[in-house]
Amino acid sequence: MFTESPHGYKDIPPPIILVTGATGAVGPNVVRELLTAGYQIRTLSLDLPQKGIWPDDVGVCIGDVTDPAIVLSAMRGVAAVIHLAALLHIVNPPDFLREQYRKINVGGTKVVVDTAMKLNIRRILLFSTIAVYGETNGQIISEETPPHPDTFYGQTKLEAEQIVLTAKNAIGEPIGTVLRLAAVYGSRIKGNYRQLLMALEHRWFLPIGQGRNRRTLIYDKDVANAAVLALQHPAAGRVYNVSDGRYHTLDEIIGAMCHALGRKPPYFSVPVAPIRCIAGILEDAAGMAGFKSPIVRSTIDKYTEDVAVDSRLIQKELGFIPKFNLANGWQDMVQEMRRAGSL
Repeated sequence: MFTESPHGYKDIPPPIILVTGATGAVGPNVVRELLTAGYQIRTLSLDLPQKGIWPDDVGVCIGDVTDPAIVLSAMRGVAAVIHLAALLHIVNPPDFLREQYRKINVGGTKVVVDTAMKLNIRRILLFSTIAVYGETNGQIISEETPPHPDTFYGQTKLEAEQIVLTAKNAIGEPIGTVLRLAAVYGSRIKGNYRQLLMALEHRWFLPIGQGRNRRTLIYDKDVANAAVLALQHPAAGRVYNVSDGRYHTLDEIIGAMCHALGRKPPYFSVPVAPIRCIAGILEDAAGMAGFKSPIVRSTIDKYTEDVAVDSRLIQKELGFIPKFNLANGWQDMVQEMRRAGSL
C-alpha cells in the first residue's frame, strides 16, 4: 500500500494513520512503531492517553467507535485505519456483556468499515485473534483451517473479520487485511500470562499436569512490527496468523518466565484430573450459594489446552521476522514491569 517511504517527498506530508483503541494494551506500541516508520498518527479511543505514552504531536480523538459521527470526524483526511478497538475475551460473559460484545466488536467494526468506504480510505487493518479457530483438537492450524469459534468473543471477532474482508474501494478492490494474533504478552497486557508471571514471582504457583501442551505466542512489540508491514503491503483481502513462529510447550514458557524473573522453575506438578474435580466441586457449590468460585473447570481447561497455530504465511508474503523469542521477550517484559514498579 505505502511502498514508498513516508519521508520520500519533502513537499508532501506523510500519510495520516488512524489507530482506534490506541490507549489499550497493544495500541501504544503500534503508535510508536508507526511514528518510527514516519507516519502521522491520529488516535480514537474512549480514554485520554496517559501523559508521556507517545509524543505530543499525535492527534487525539476521544469517543466511542460505535458512534458514526465521531468515527467520521476522526477518519477525515486519513489514508488508512488500524482497528484495535474491541471488547476482549472473558470466560462465559453474562447476557448484558454479550450485547456489548456485539455492539463493539461487530457494530463498531461495521461503523469503521462503512465510514472508510464512504471516505475512500485506502486500507483497513483489523486486529483479530486465533480464538476464531476454536478447539484445535491437537492439530496445527493455518489460515486455510475453517474457523469454528467456541467463545462469544471469538464469534464476534470472526464476524468483524468478515465485515473487513468484504470492504471494497470505488473500483471494487478489497481494502481490508486481518491479522489473527496469537496470545499476546507484554508489560501492558493483562490476563492469564500476566497472572502466571505474578504467581511465579511470588512463588504461589504449582504447575498442573506435565506441561507438554503447546501454546502459540507473540510479544507485543512484534505485533506492532507486523502491523506496519501489513499496512505497507500492496495486497489486501488477506488473513495472516501472527506469532513468533514457534510452538512452545507450557513447561518451556514457565521456564522462560522463571529465567527472566531470576527464579528456579517449580520442582513439582499436580495431576490434572483431581484438580479439575476439585474445581468442579467448588464451582457447583459456589453457584448454589450464590457467589463466584475462585477456580472453575474452564480455568483448568484453558490452562491445559493445546494451541499450535502456523504463522509462516506472514513471514513468506510480508517478510515478517519476529525480533523477540521466548527468552528475550519475557526478559524484556519483566524489565519493563520492574521499571514501572508493577512487578
